Amino acid sequence: MYRARRVLTPPALLVLGGLVGCATAPAAEPPSIVQVAIHAPAAVTARDYRRAEVLLSADTLVHGQVFFSQWLEDGRYAYLTRDSAGQRLMVADPATGAVERVGPSSPGALAVVDELRERPDPAVVVSPDGRLAAFRRDHDLWVRRLDTGEEWPVTTDGEESYGYATNNAGWVRSDRPVLRWSPDSRRIFTFRHDARGVGMMYLTGTTVGHPELEAWRYPMPEDTVPFRIERLVADVSDPASPRVTFLDMPADAHRSSVCDHVYCAETFTDVDWADDGGSVMFLSTSRHHRDVTLRVADAETGDVRDVLERHEDTFFMSGLWGAGHNWRYLPETGEVVWYTHETDRGHLYLHDLATGGRERAITEGDWNVLTVERLDPGSRTIWFMGNGREPGDPYFRYLYRVDMDSGEITLLTPDSANHEISFSPDGRFVVDEYSTPTIPPVTVLRDAWSGDVVAELERADISRLTATAWRPPIPFTVKARDDTTDLYGLMFVPSTLDTTKQYPVVNYIYPGPQSGSVRGRSFSPVRRDHHALAELGFVVVSLDALGSSGERTKSFHDFYYGDLGDNGIPDQIAGIRELAARHGYLDLDRVGTWGHSGGGYASTRAILAYPDFYKVAVSQAGNHDNRNYEDDWGEWWHGLLVGYEGGGTSYDRQANHVLADQLKGKLLLAHGLMDGNVPPSNTLLVVRALIEADRDFDLIVFPDAAHGFAMHPFMVRNRWDYFVEHLLGADTPLEYTVGGERD
Repeated sequence: MYRARRVLTPPALLVLGGLVGCATAPAAEPPSIVQVAIHAPAAVTARDYRRAEVLLSADTLVHGQVFFSQWLEDGRYAYLTRDSAGQRLMVADPATGAVERVGPSSPGALAVVDELRERPDPAVVVSPDGRLAAFRRDHDLWVRRLDTGEEWPVTTDGEESYGYATNNAGWVRSDRPVLRWSPDSRRIFTFRHDARGVGMMYLTGTTVGHPELEAWRYPMPEDTVPFRIERLVADVSDPASPRVTFLDMPADAHRSSVCDHVYCAETFTDVDWADDGGSVMFLSTSRHHRDVTLRVADAETGDVRDVLERHEDTFFMSGLWGAGHNWRYLPETGEVVWYTHETDRGHLYLHDLATGGRERAITEGDWNVLTVERLDPGSRTIWFMGNGREPGDPYFRYLYRVDMDSGEITLLTPDSANHEISFSPDGRFVVDEYSTPTIPPVTVLRDAWSGDVVAELERADISRLTATAWRPPIPFTVKARDDTTDLYGLMFVPSTLDTTKQYPVVNYIYPGPQSGSVRGRSFSPVRRDHHALAELGFVVVSLDALGSSGERTKSFHDFYYGDLGDNGIPDQIAGIRELAARHGYLDLDRVGTWGHSGGGYASTRAILAYPDFYKVAVSQAGNHDNRNYEDDWGEWWHGLLVGYEGGGTSYDRQANHVLADQLKGKLLLAHGLMDGNVPPSNTLLVVRALIEADRDFDLIVFPDAAHGFAMHPFMVRNRWDYFVEHLLGADTPLEYTVGGERD
């Protein structure tokens, strides 16, 4: 990449009207004139970069935080943490509340370590009884006995583009089969994956000589058919004669209700077996995600019965994005636990299995059930994570249990914080790690029924962290573009912040709509490179806009449905303006933005659509035109592609390249040429349009990189350089190496 080393030196002083840092001024008084100095160093040195770089690995400076854990077969909980002496292996016994360090000479130490080190084969799915492993071979489904190694095919007619248990959503592929074992380990629920008629994706690596072609089926909104799945039950109880029964129904679109694949939360999602393995319930989702049908199939005959249906004018979700579905199949009592956002909040409802009719609401109120964690049919109790029910940050997640009959709710994690939990296999205990963006985590073992603390496992110590330039982010609340809705975010400032000066602003953006920019409310010493970038002399702002995430209301999430080009950017601008009115050290004349993937799309959109506000953008791996991205994502949030009479389509206005002639500021684009998630053609469309519009821009190409290069040292250094040169107006250290050896 060629970049001229041009320094933009702003004026030394800026005159602002009004009272800086105050919301209002007395009506009878004329506004005062305040002179605010501009933070504008002539150069940012290698020493400055080194100080910032320390913050990229700040997580190693936190002691007493659990960073790897696992429930052991004997019911104990093992985890790794660290202190000044290095890593510690700890084991907690829920039965006694004892928490002990496991050393090399401790009884059973080797067994514990071996169990922690054990890694399952990612290409197989093991049966519940641990005897069998299902896997794919040459487009067919196979099973292996784990004790003898004996293998046999379950299907024999699989073929290219029409194989069994295929793990291909276009944007992501894997050798791991997509299936769900029955609880008795006799049957497998899976599908035949029909990719026939779906368009191809082509990428080539960079080599000396002839390039090697990588080609696979990758559906886009223009395809007349998406991937389809023909659902089936395979009985593998007799190796000599496995039996495959296709369900008596048309093929479903390759869709789920909680992610843009049918493999979500590490399993075949939207599937729930009966305990006896005689029937299976599943959710069929339409191509555009507006219509869903809950169905139950007889595992022996393949007969299918529709239980209930739901239509949304925008999109349906049966849980939190990326998590499991929240509905549950209860054939023993003839019931279904259903989940919808029909009241604008996500809640659980009890339905009759025979008629589909609603019996009652299990939960209700102006708050959300987020994820169903466990259901105990005997006591008719559901444990779930929810938010918005307790005072404080509405994004904080808490663990509750609810009585399915009375609706009585018990809060099990009362500390005002964000809670991350892990249930013991028997459901009697739960590990709860709670923290906030500014308060480090405390990890405790709780009784899953009462919420009482059985033992405190760890209390994080961040004294080594705060001895560096690291400073906690500043949580804030601002109004959205409507001047009514509260939005929440984090602000990162330099450790040397001088509030009498003004600093350029970098707006980190990830629009969702499936998630947001903040990415979680738990404590994290490293959030991308926000702390590091701030330390170079910026104020970094991360804000969850209207249309992001599913953790507020349905109408909040729906906000820019059908208009993906919105990206929540007007809310980002409104929020930054409000922060600047509140904190005089934000310079609204020097605002930049960056993001990766959906954030790459949004950051380019920001500088093209709002060129008078955003002066610099670094846009990485962006899906700049969702006609060139996987069909599921665009069709979920924007709708199906429709051609208009006389020309044009419903997707035209969401494309960034159509705005290329509006570029005024400095734009750095970056993409990996082997990106199988967001194809590089997305960025090249913008490049071509900028060239045709005769606009200056910068470009980094990673010849053999896939999608995840956001924190590649070369990308980090060039991102820092770009903002330092073009937003801060300073010289940068020449060819500084992030992560390199130091003198």
